[in-house]
Amino acid sequence: MGLKLARELGYRLVDTGMMYRAITYLALKHGIDVNNDDEALVRLAEAAGLDLGQPTGDEIATVSAEGEDITGQLRMPEVDRAVSAVSRIPGVRRAMVERQRALAREGRIIMLGRDIGSVVLPDAPVKIYLDASSGERARRRYLELKEAGNERPLAEIREELERRDEMDKNRHASPLRPAANAIVIQTDNLSLDQVVDRVREIAGAGR
Repeated sequence: MGLKLARELGYRLVDTGMMYRAITYLALKHGIDVNNDDEALVRLAEAAGLDLGQPTGDEIATVSAEGEDITGQLRMPEVDRAVSAVSRIPGVRRAMVERQRALAREGRIIMLGRDIGSVVLPDAPVKIYLDASSGERARRRYLELKEAGNERPLAEIREELERRDEMDKNRHASPLRPAANAIVIQTDNLSLDQVVDRVREIAGAGR
């Protein structure tokens, strides 16, 4: 949804979830214990030079680090299982939020993430919280992975999504919740185009 809207409006797209996945992937790559070595994870997050490439044409947004395009590795099952453990660490979140706010100051941006309206950009002019049942989100992720040639059991994907939601809702730093003044859109029964139209209507960015 964010990609489609960003292309239509000519805005930059930043998916902050991919930033946390990138740190998680780098931690696993370098053998850092994602469950017990908070200090190493914070140092990694502070030093990581993430390059967020913008989508062009039919291409997706990319994430590069350490001179390597790591976009294709960010949906690996190992990253899925570990990303909540990494993103719960306050020091990791501080490093990422600082980068996200710097990007936002450049203007004309659509930022996706679980704490954007509530923590990262509390003064954002438009805050929209897209919601869907775990079953529907798992189905969408299954189709996304299948299209990318990384098919996995639907039940496994749903279990990981629900586990991550539970961890994110109960973490001390930036827990998952809608901002108090966010507009919530329940998307289970909406198509992608319908969601985009609704967001555009809310943002006052009509055709």
